[in-house]
Amino acid sequence: MKAVTGFVQRDPQDGKPVSKPTTAYLGYDQKNLYVAFVCFDDPTKVRARLSRREDIYDDDQVEIMLDTFHDRRRAYMFQTTPLGVQWDAMWTEQPFDETGGNVDTSFDTVWDSHGQVTDKGYVVVMAIPFHSLRFPNLEKQSWGIILYRGITRKGEDSFWPHISMAEDGRLEQEASLEGMEGISPGENMQIIPYTILRSARALDDRAPLDPHFSEPALAGQIGMDGKFLLHNNFVLDVTANPDFSQVESDDPQITVNQRFAVYFPEKRPFFQENADFFRTPIDLFFTRNIEDPSAGVRLTGKSGPYSIGILSSDDRAPGLSVAPDDPLAGSRSYFTIARIKRDIFQQSSIGLIYTDREYPVDGEFNRIGGIDSCLKFNANWTGNFQAVVSSTRNADGSYQAGPAYKAEFQRSGEHFSYNGNYNDISPGFISEPGFVNRVDLREYKNEIAYRFRPRSKWLTAWGPGTVARWAWAHDGLRLDTDYEPVFLLEMRALSYVYFYPYDEIRERLRPQDAPSLLQDQDFHEHRTGIAFSNGFLKKATLGASYFWGDGLNIVTPTGIAPMLASTGTGSATLTYRPIKPLKIDNTYLLERLRDRQTGQAIFNNHILQSKWNWQFTRIFPCVPSCNTTPPSLIPHIRHCRPPSNSMRIFLLPTWSIPAPRFMWGTTAICKTSIEA
Repeated sequence: MKAVTGFVQRDPQDGKPVSKPTTAYLGYDQKNLYVAFVCFDDPTKVRARLSRREDIYDDDQVEIMLDTFHDRRRAYMFQTTPLGVQWDAMWTEQPFDETGGNVDTSFDTVWDSHGQVTDKGYVVVMAIPFHSLRFPNLEKQSWGIILYRGITRKGEDSFWPHISMAEDGRLEQEASLEGMEGISPGENMQIIPYTILRSARALDDRAPLDPHFSEPALAGQIGMDGKFLLHNNFVLDVTANPDFSQVESDDPQITVNQRFAVYFPEKRPFFQENADFFRTPIDLFFTRNIEDPSAGVRLTGKSGPYSIGILSSDDRAPGLSVAPDDPLAGSRSYFTIARIKRDIFQQSSIGLIYTDREYPVDGEFNRIGGIDSCLKFNANWTGNFQAVVSSTRNADGSYQAGPAYKAEFQRSGEHFSYNGNYNDISPGFISEPGFVNRVDLREYKNEIAYRFRPRSKWLTAWGPGTVARWAWAHDGLRLDTDYEPVFLLEMRALSYVYFYPYDEIRERLRPQDAPSLLQDQDFHEHRTGIAFSNGFLKKATLGASYFWGDGLNIVTPTGIAPMLASTGTGSATLTYRPIKPLKIDNTYLLERLRDRQTGQAIFNNHILQSKWNWQFTRIFPCVPSCNTTPPSLIPHIRHCRPPSNSMRIFLLPTWSIPAPRFMWGTTAICKTSIEA
């Protein structure tokens, strides 16, 4: 195996050697790529707890990134803790709002890992099957590679090769992995069948004048998910009557008194893999708009400079949301998304997208087509651009159409960062498959930040920042302005303090925004806030935030106009690990609105959640394949991910080629929501 040394810090001291000796070893056979990390450290200070898959953020970590097409645009990420708990994701050089940046954690695949804390630190070994990757069908492979070690208590991130903070992104700075020959993903087919037997009695209120309880009766349901690898680098996913009962519940969010829709991320497996193939600067495909599919098919992959994604699915939700005797009962809508993107220049791309939602029963449709581009100008500056147009026929037979545009410029660097974007959404634009919750809008937003990076024992960065936003309607009417300065202190061990001294907001509501208004009304608001997190303790992490000042009471009783009120919005989180296998996550969310004159409560919203996770073992033994992992390197145990569930215990068989696997898991969640 090839030894790799010379890890270099990116944070907190960019360019300085890693503080603890680190060596990685690389090797391969015809089935797997092997990576072994030998990390020296004080074993009493190593953060390594038994936790469920992908719950690794407060532990030490090691990672390998693989740019298998060597295009410096997209890479697989495989990361583990000192105990071998796994985390995997996709890295894209182009960040997206839907994923909160460059990392898409919805990617999941099957691979092996094993870790152990020793008297001199810890050792981790990974075995990544080639059939879990997509790469060109070539005799000799040339991949990009980045190795990483994170020391949480120090807030230290170190890479090989050096991934400087002075440059935007990572893959432009990657090393080349050469010398692998005669490898292939091979035949890769996965079939996941399921069956459910259930009995339920629930309130049926689809007919408003005749609400009633349904009669309990046993009902069966069967379905299947399938995955097929085509020509090494294309994947065909199919689903029939998919079951989402094992999907993890959504994290709590406050949805009271919201003027616009609240975004909840997608967690259903069929829609997650290669989701970045369909992402564009404007969010035109929000898969949660497909509520209840009975069948779907998706093809994604890359060939040469071209990336292709096609998805088609039906949705039973329209026919299930009406009474059984309604003429629309049993009807379905149909979604089709097509996306093609071509790499140009060093790290730039240009693409086309088409989205279509059809409801044949009454002739409704919503069709969108357009072009987008990502241009990397130099090591620090990047631009994203998109222009699309929509065509819509509504249920009442009316027709509307309109364009939408987006332009964004970003700068990333060690000290100075900037993000400026312009959005132009015409009044006639509609995206039913997407997440565009405001139209008739021209919006310009600036975010500027400067970071001082002292070489301090505790403080890693500090400095000011500001956000400024202006919004107008297409007739030139000013709608919103927002000025929000911020001052921050970032410390080691995932700790920080953010202070928002004075947030000034102006909101103008029109009669179409609030029917109870007879004319336009302008609201002037001020807010102050603070947020902090403390991760210095090994067994507990505490975070909290609170914002106070003025707030707009937008959701009012009929006939009462929106009004300014006194608001308080807060959150608190406490993660406690009393013993190695037990993790207790506690979350509290608060939003309150009070009359400015009398102090009387308009509403109080409290959400309290306590999630307890007891990890019996890091992995669950599955049917082994005798020739996958050399016994001299790793004791052979197939690693299967245990998904999180809401009050469920399940055993899900998965038949696949080349070897069977099983997934299992259990998580208990207690969630309470109180509104007054």
